Amino acid sequence: MALAMAPRMRCLYIFNRNGMCLHYHVWLRSLMTLSPQQDQKLMFGMLFSLNSFTAKIDPVSSGKENNPPCSFYSFRTNTYKLHFMETASGIKIILLTDPRIGDLREALMHIYSNIYVEYVVKNPLYSPGQPFRCELFNMALDHYVKTLQ
Repeated sequence: MALAMAPRMRCLYIFNRNGMCLHYHVWLRSLMTLSPQQDQKLMFGMLFSLNSFTAKIDPVSSGKENNPPCSFYSFRTNTYKLHFMETASGIKIILLTDPRIGDLREALMHIYSNIYVEYVVKNPLYSPGQPFRCELFNMALDHYVKTLQ
């Protein structure tokens, strides 16, 4: 279910640790130049590259065992902002928004712990690590996104 009033939130991706897109939710996508599958592969490849890049140039933890590698939380272009969170289990949540939106780390954590875990992970019919379709998840996500506008 797409939100007609959510131009500030564009789309959400959820990937597992192996790069499989578990869920793709679109609120606003004015120009679709790629198929959803191509778009998802491109997004995961970019995340993989950015994580690798940030870890390699990290002056604090590169090569040290006790320090976790650094990660990025967001980046902005003139047309969108990408917000990123990775959980300890390797679930990656990406939210594309309007570039003027502020820090959404808390919102991504809320989406993970209060929506994804509640409506997907705790669902006895869900097979972990597999793509899902869940109307209750979509409704809760749409409702929460309305509060961020």
